[in-house]
Amino acid sequence: MIRLRVKNFGPIRQGMEENDRWIEFKRVTVFVGNQGSGKSTLAKLFSTFSWIEKALVRGDYEKKWFERKNRLTNQFLTYHRLENYFSPDKPNEAEIEYEGDAYAIKYLQGQLRITELKDRRYSLPQVMYVPAERNFISYVRHPKELKLSSDSLKEFLSEFDSAKANMKGSLKLPINDAELEYDKLNDILNVRESDYKLRLTDASSGFQSAVPLYLVSHYLADSVQNKKNSNQEPMSSDELERFKKGVLQVFSNLSLTEEQKRAALSVLSSKFNKTAFINIVEEPEQNLYPLSQWKILESLLTFNNQGKDNRLVLTTHSPYIINYLSIAVQGMMLKASIMKLPNNKDLLHKLDKIISPTSLIEANDLAIYQSDEKTGTIVKLDSVEGIPTDQNYLNEFLRQGNYIFDQLLELEEELGQ
Repeated sequence: MIRLRVKNFGPIRQGMEENDRWIEFKRVTVFVGNQGSGKSTLAKLFSTFSWIEKALVRGDYEKKWFERKNRLTNQFLTYHRLENYFSPDKPNEAEIEYEGDAYAIKYLQGQLRITELKDRRYSLPQVMYVPAERNFISYVRHPKELKLSSDSLKEFLSEFDSAKANMKGSLKLPINDAELEYDKLNDILNVRESDYKLRLTDASSGFQSAVPLYLVSHYLADSVQNKKNSNQEPMSSDELERFKKGVLQVFSNLSLTEEQKRAALSVLSSKFNKTAFINIVEEPEQNLYPLSQWKILESLLTFNNQGKDNRLVLTTHSPYIINYLSIAVQGMMLKASIMKLPNNKDLLHKLDKIISPTSLIEANDLAIYQSDEKTGTIVKLDSVEGIPTDQNYLNEFLRQGNYIFDQLLELEEELGQ
């Protein structure tokens, strides 16, 4: 179980109100809340510590290198612009703890401490943070020529360029039955529907937001899956050098039997083969009609379901996203019931017509957390028979809107008396 505990960092003051303050990250983890309540902060911290854990497992740096004073603040938190989230009056009161599958990492009293966890199964991940500013790279003609101040946006742009370069023919988009085409000669993306074709720079804001998200997620999910299936991945020169040194150490160890050497080489190789995709997405609903929100979410869930070790982390302001996640859970529960019946093909076919079987979620694989900017706390939303409750921040405002409208109707009736 991957989990995170945060206190006195940015808008998160008290942190999680239960479970000894631990936030557990399931296969699908969602954060809802008002602006400035800490949703993105939690997602960014998860991204940061997931990357540190991966770097430790892969041997990019020694543990002591990470533990040097101010290394976390000055080098890694700056990636997501979190370096100023410490209280200026009491910076050492911040508490951040991360427990992954391979390492436990603690930041307490201004000091980072790392502990290796023994006998844990770890899948080396491709970690991608999809920022809310992604539509920026769609409507700017030549984003690579701009001096971007956001490191996360720079990396996303780099993966966006790789995804474009690896396109083979047109790519079917989940919105409006549209297709994405790439003119490699002129470096132009076009969105084609049945009766028109537009440059992405001239398309609607919904396409400008959805295309980068979908294209990069599709590319990385497939890349990880293909590499996992072939058990091969091109190594960088640094990775190859570390791998060669590791192999040399294994073969030069005379105390190992041939069987032990083969096992050691298998472990060493696994450190350089990405076998999981961690996709962290800010506001997947951005600029999208409710039906398009569902189609994008359905795609993200499908990508996530391609590998058992994949994870999807979302921040959202959309009640539709929460509603659709409930549908995905309900669909899985219904599928499980249908599978117990004899002659179930017709029922399964009907279910597949309602919701894609590749986007279903087990109830235990979903966690939805709600952050509160007033108290600086986080709570996990309850579920009713496995289905996420509709008693959440987003639905409360829908109900509040209905209540205000009822009040206006009552006032109108008084005017008519």
